[in-house]
Parts: sequence; C-alpha cells; structure tokens
Amino acid sequence: MGSRKKIALIGAGQIGGTMALLCGQRNLGDVVLVDIMEGVAKGKALDLQQTRGVLGFDVDVTGGGTGDYGLIRGADVCIVTAGVPRKPGMSRDDLLKVNLEAITKVAHGIRQHAPNAFVIVVTNPLDSMVYAMYRITGFPKNRVVGMAGVLDTARFQHFVAEAAGCSPQDVVGTVLGGHGDDMVPLVRHCSVSGVPLRQVLDQAKIDAIVERTRKGGGEIVALLGTGSAFYAPAAAAVAMAESYLRDQKRTFPCSALLDGPYGVKGLFVGVPVVIGAGGVERIVELELDDAERAMLTRSVESVRRSVAETKL
Repeated sequence: MGSRKKIALIGAGQIGGTMALLCGQRNLGDVVLVDIMEGVAKGKALDLQQTRGVLGFDVDVTGGGTGDYGLIRGADVCIVTAGVPRKPGMSRDDLLKVNLEAITKVAHGIRQHAPNAFVIVVTNPLDSMVYAMYRITGFPKNRVVGMAGVLDTARFQHFVAEAAGCSPQDVVGTVLGGHGDDMVPLVRHCSVSGVPLRQVLDQAKIDAIVERTRKGGGEIVALLGTGSAFYAPAAAAVAMAESYLRDQKRTFPCSALLDGPYGVKGLFVGVPVVIGAGGVERIVELELDDAERAMLTRSVESVRRSVAETKL
C-alpha cells in the first residue's frame, strides 16, 4: 500500500471524473478528486469505488473539497482542470480572468501540500494558465507542463484518418504552438503508414482538416451546448501522467517552458517533449520550413498577448 503512487485530480467535473476512471483502469495509483463542490468530488469517488469489483482495478479513489488541500498531500502527480469550461460563443481567452483566480488558489495549494509533484495543467486558456501555475508554484520548469498539443494532435489524427479511410493509429502527426485558433498542425511532418500526407489527400482536403483541427474544441462546445470536450482531454492528460509515473519516455506535443528552442524564450508553447521520470526531460526541436516557422511565430505572439494579461 505504501508503495502506490498518488494522483491528485483538482477539478472533479467531466474531465476530472473521466481521468479518475482511466487512472483506475490503468492502475496508475491511488486517486484523490478535489473540487470546489465537495459533494461532487465525494460522490464521483464513491461511484468509482463501486466499479472496482466490476472493472477489476486495485486503487483507491477518494474525494473532498478545495477547502482542504491537505487531501493532496504527497501527491506524485497533480492534474489541474479547475475552472469553468467554455460555453458556446466564448473563446478560450474569454476564460482568462475567472480561471486565473482558480489557478492561483490551486497553485498555492499544490505548492504547500505537494511540493514534489509533476503538475499537468488542462485549464483554459491553457498556455496562460500553465504559465501562471509555473510562476506561482515556483516549481522547476521540468515539473510543470500543459496538456494541449496531445489533444490537438489527436484531433488532427482523427480528421486525417476519417478522410483517408484508415485507423488513427496509422496516422503520425503533431501540432505545435498555442492551444488556440492559430495552432500549427504540421502537414509536412504528417504521414499515413509512412506515406506523406500530401500523397494521400489533396490540398483542399488537407486545408479543411487543418481548419477543423484548429476549431475542434469549439465544434464540440457548440454541439454539447452546456460544456466542452472531456473524453479526449482526459485521455491525453492521463497518457502524460502515465509516461511520467512509469518512466515511459514518450514524446508528446505539450505546452512546455521554452528558453531558446524554436527561437522562443520565457513562454509555455506547444512543442514535442519527452516525458519520463524526470518530468519534461527533453524538448524535441523539429526542422521547420519558412511557412511553418511563420505560422508558429504568429501562434507564439497570440500566447504572448494572453500571458501578458495575467500580469504575472
């Protein structure tokens, strides 16, 4: 029992509850759900505990309110979804003020009670919120990361696979830049079973896929009407946590602090990183052509403007 890892999920909404289930199914470690609505966290934890006999996972799931951050004491990983989701008509940046307040409180709680944790931020606007988490906790840059590119890339892979009539598992691709409407799906670096994407699909279809990827979150918000995506974001964040806890050293496109790579300094921007037991162990710098670099520069400037609004 003492050797189990501990995973703190701060925010017990749709993403938090789904992550708790995925962590249990993967037996990643004991899970604690924390939410401003204490009853929601406790209720989802109890519901999940009652699935253990059916699903056969062997970890404990508990829940509580944000009034007692002591619940996360000693957590190995903290995944933060605290804040409000997007509603139809809202941009990610519209969320900045209200969610910055939530992230500030969470960061203080993590700094006090889980000072050695690897922190994964999911809250939008992502690149600004992970920057705030980094600044407020004072944690080293390898232990704070944002989940964005993993999700954006998964959307890109799905849309390509749908158009090409293949499995998403056979699509290799990545999305760089900020988690916003000017993210950079790298068409030139995308392939289907080793075949370059431009040999598989015509340019018109590729352009439509790039645009749909950039608007992917908004498409789901509009369809749901009362919330935002949760299954894919949860799966992406748990994959990152698993790579850290099990030292898998997988390469994911994540929002990481750059201090020179891609010509960017002092910002969290989506780039490929290797996640292992050391957290963000390495940033992978891809070779970009002039057009790709120009798109990335435009995305970085959007991140810079959003971060400036945090006044941190």
